[in-house]
Amino acid sequence: QVQLVESGGGLVQAGGSLRLSCVASGSIFSINAMGWFRQAPGKQRELVAGISSGGSTNYAASVKGRFTISRDNAKNTLYLQMNSLTPEDTAVYYCNRYFGPYDYWGQGTQVTVSS
Repeated sequence: QVQLVESGGGLVQAGGSLRLSCVASGSIFSINAMGWFRQAPGKQRELVAGISSGGSTNYAASVKGRFTISRDNAKNTLYLQMNSLTPEDTAVYYCNRYFGPYDYWGQGTQVTVSS
């Protein structure tokens, strides 16, 4: 069974930083590309950042230069370092396989950025 456990969210002021973690099932590491997704109130879920098994990364234009995705395959853990946060980053953040299948979504972790 796929397990995805996100953590690290919280309430921060604009300009602040947070580091999110996602502990995933060993079965989806380390051959799968992984991604961070987010869903803000009233909006579609969107891809924020992705990282291949080899460490290549990509980012949504809205977060380039501010967020950094990384992975530790030995720990089956995905990270998202978020800097210079803005209220527009407020959302529930999820991790999952970049290309799917999306067999399961974890509970996500809430990030709230106040102005």
